[in-house]
Amino acid sequence: MKSAILATLIGSAAAFAPAATPMRNSALSMSTETTTEKAFAKLPASVKPGVVTGPALVDLLDAAKEQGYAIPGVNIVGTNSINACMEAAASYGGPIMVTFSKGGGQFIAGKSVNNDADQASIAGTIAGAKHVHEVAALYGVPVVLHTDHCQKAWLPWIDGLLTASEEHFAATGSPLFSSHMLDLSEEPLEENIGICKDYLEKFAKVGILLEFELGVTGGEEDGVDNTDIDSSRLYTQPEEVFYAYEQLSQVENGAFTCAASFGNVHGVYAPGNVDLQPKILMNSQAYIKEKIGSDSDKPMKFVFHGGSGSDVSDIQEAIGYGVIKMNIDTDTQWSYWEGIKNFEKKWHDYLQEQIGNPEGADKPNKKYYDPREALRAAETNTVNRLDQCFADLKCTNILGLGAAEEADNVLGPRRGGLPV
Repeated sequence: MKSAILATLIGSAAAFAPAATPMRNSALSMSTETTTEKAFAKLPASVKPGVVTGPALVDLLDAAKEQGYAIPGVNIVGTNSINACMEAAASYGGPIMVTFSKGGGQFIAGKSVNNDADQASIAGTIAGAKHVHEVAALYGVPVVLHTDHCQKAWLPWIDGLLTASEEHFAATGSPLFSSHMLDLSEEPLEENIGICKDYLEKFAKVGILLEFELGVTGGEEDGVDNTDIDSSRLYTQPEEVFYAYEQLSQVENGAFTCAASFGNVHGVYAPGNVDLQPKILMNSQAYIKEKIGSDSDKPMKFVFHGGSGSDVSDIQEAIGYGVIKMNIDTDTQWSYWEGIKNFEKKWHDYLQEQIGNPEGADKPNKKYYDPREALRAAETNTVNRLDQCFADLKCTNILGLGAAEEADNVLGPRRGGLPV
């Protein structure tokens, strides 16, 4: 791993708004770069190693849109998967988005803990976020702290996280979380955007970005099941995107991204079984540009959910239309499990008893069943799988870090670890 870049994120999140439009002059349209020395040659000077929030986050997403890449947004379930994300970012040289789901937050707190009022989901998500704040800069990469789908019934979860960000902002000048997704796509459009607008008013005060959803992402993920949804709802219309853009742009210092549906489906599917229509995004951009008289061909920042099984050409076409982040969950769930599965297969005969293996009946097996070994195998396999994700999203070598050194903070044969 490259040596740590110990610079910390500086600046206030007070000036925070969507891309400039004729409807409103906003601090978001101004570069936050002044005389600050750049940490990454291809990124704005405001973007530093560690958690990225406020104007620096908007600068980062604008850079992705302008330079034509998307940031991997990886769902995590604990510190091992969090660390794998940041290791992959350092290895492949791109920014990373660490994404907490409500269920993932509950798992971090402990599945035995009562969650009737979302207290476990709130506490676990906050605990995971604090872990990222403590270690992210050590990896030398910019990290976006994000939360995933929050439907209407789950809004108390976001309320709890917002309170934590408000406290963090009061103490540090930046929020605990970079961004939150509100998925109110099951509600009527006006209600969906009305609630989003109310939350964006609160988010803007502490420099949190809003991600909202229009249309419905098919399939099933983390308790949200849309497998039987009417297929027509999988495709968002340009008029809906503009309505959301127009309404949310009225929020002073508000910043937002749009998860517009263009045939996306959660889960894993064989290539060719998902009918993506990326041109929906192109048409939406053109519609907004005409309506507001924008100089930009891509006034909206889009995000991409349900990418598993998608053809790479469709993914990269969508990036060309303004997609700046793609969610990744199903594939990294498999890579994590596959790492453990392969570890067990390789060392099967050393994992049956505490003592006794092919080397002798009295030989101890402690170094084989040490949980760190199997968990490290899961991390490494996930890092390797994310290589393809970074490449597909054209998000490699963005940071200019060069080749990452091999990690040396894991057990090796000289310290009781396993042979390579």
